[in-house]
Amino acid sequence: MISLKIWPRNRFLFGWRILGNVTQNGNGLSYSTNPQDMEYAFEMACSNIRYGPGVTKEVGMDLQNLGAKKVCLMTDKNLRKLTPVKVAIESLERHKINYKIYDSVRVEPTDQSFKDAINFSKANDFDAYLAVGGGSVLDTCKAANLYASNPKADLLDYVNAPVGKALPVTHTVKPLIAVTTTAGTGSETTGVAIFDYLPLKAKTGIASRAIKPTLGIVDPDNLSTMPERVAAYSGLDVLCHAIESYTAIPYQSRGLRPANPNLRPAYQGSNPISDIWCRHALQITSKYLKR
Repeated sequence: MISLKIWPRNRFLFGWRILGNVTQNGNGLSYSTNPQDMEYAFEMACSNIRYGPGVTKEVGMDLQNLGAKKVCLMTDKNLRKLTPVKVAIESLERHKINYKIYDSVRVEPTDQSFKDAINFSKANDFDAYLAVGGGSVLDTCKAANLYASNPKADLLDYVNAPVGKALPVTHTVKPLIAVTTTAGTGSETTGVAIFDYLPLKAKTGIASRAIKPTLGIVDPDNLSTMPERVAAYSGLDVLCHAIESYTAIPYQSRGLRPANPNLRPAYQGSNPISDIWCRHALQITSKYLKR
């Protein structure tokens, strides 16, 4: 068993607390001396999750309930041959849902692979999306939905600063059902889409509550197709996410509060609620990861 002791956060955050009052502006770093200007709140945009062995077979009925007429089923070429996608397709056909498959998702997406998926979505005018796969598939589908819903937007408009403009998403995206086939990224619950921006050779992403899936499907049956190494890497992903979250700057020490609540970022720092889940994740990874 891996020995993992959960230390008090202040062991990790002594330096970060000092930097908590530092904010970035167009001219560089600035410091706030007025406590009333500091962040005092955090907001959790809860996800809709359905868990249970075999729940993938319900997605056709879900899309029927949403009134979907033309659905984009997004996956990758390997998963298209496997049970999770086959079950999803059977459900769509059983409930007479018109769909079209996009299976050219790239593992570890890039700006170009995002653009390819976006162009496919724009050309087909879908009114709902069904993503079946791991984090790469789910993130690509979020991006396709976002930009196809606002065809005039440039890719960098919604990409996080300083790579992109980080504009707020003010338009309505289409419904997206995310069926995860791994157990590490948590992409079925988040409003984040990560990709490699090739011109700068940098990893960046899009972060907005607007692109959070309408429904996340967590079906343990889908994990049976995971190769052994992917299962192990998923466990390491959970461990890293838990450590990053638990040792993040506390939400009230991040810096200045936003001028408008809509500008509060998707990730806002550690908080009492996420701490509970982080500690639990660290404990179960310690117990089961080596196994």
